[in-house]
Amino acid sequence: MIPRERHVEYLLRLADSPLVLSHRLSEWCGHGPVLEEDLALANIALDLLGQARLLYQHAAALAGGDASEDRYAYFRGVPEFRNFTMLELPNSGVASAGAADPDYAFTIVRNAMYSAWALELWERLSRSADAGLAAIAAKSLKEARYHLEHASDWTIRFGDGTDASHARAQRALDSLAPYANEWFAADALDDEAAASGLGVDCAALRGPWLVRMRALAEEATLRWPEDSAFLSTGKRGLHGEHLGYLLAEMQSLARAHPEATW
Repeated sequence: MIPRERHVEYLLRLADSPLVLSHRLSEWCGHGPVLEEDLALANIALDLLGQARLLYQHAAALAGGDASEDRYAYFRGVPEFRNFTMLELPNSGVASAGAADPDYAFTIVRNAMYSAWALELWERLSRSADAGLAAIAAKSLKEARYHLEHASDWTIRFGDGTDASHARAQRALDSLAPYANEWFAADALDDEAAASGLGVDCAALRGPWLVRMRALAEEATLRWPEDSAFLSTGKRGLHGEHLGYLLAEMQSLARAHPEATW
């Protein structure tokens, strides 16, 4: 296995993305297009939050000392988070600073893309040399299947619906696709984790993910975007302005009362 501190770092990288996406999805609570979707997205957000919690708990147990899931979630700053950049983007879209109304098509297409990636990730991590991580992955895999089914159904509704809904879904796909490149670009930590049997080969996820997503796009009558050289840097701790606002909202209560118990 890799050194303990690197092991913890890899677990935190895995945990930060579902935590941040969970927060974005929770912003739809009370604002969904129909009541059923309000509940569906809230439940998906809770699933992702549960995944993050298990990973943070596992990381804290390895790290020892005063490490805890709450410290990882609430008392790290923007540069310490390693979530993918796509997941911190506001629900209103790539070009928005969060002032515009949220776009359900953007949320759905992002969920489809992330869930399809997570399905491949968790399936491989369920065979991790870290038995604790493997157990978390096996549980998360079942959830990812439902998340992808839900997002795929709605992506098809948008894409194969009205001219307006089709345009919104296509715009979301075009703007989001370049951000997915980050998921498949390995760095030293990824390579180290994969070589040790702890993690996965990032690049190996791309082929099956593309097959799944292109098939979904075709069924939704959407055009798959051209390849892009763009590479976002969230998992390196280099984020845009959106994550700071998200963390300020998410962490405010815990930071105002750091010694509180519930």
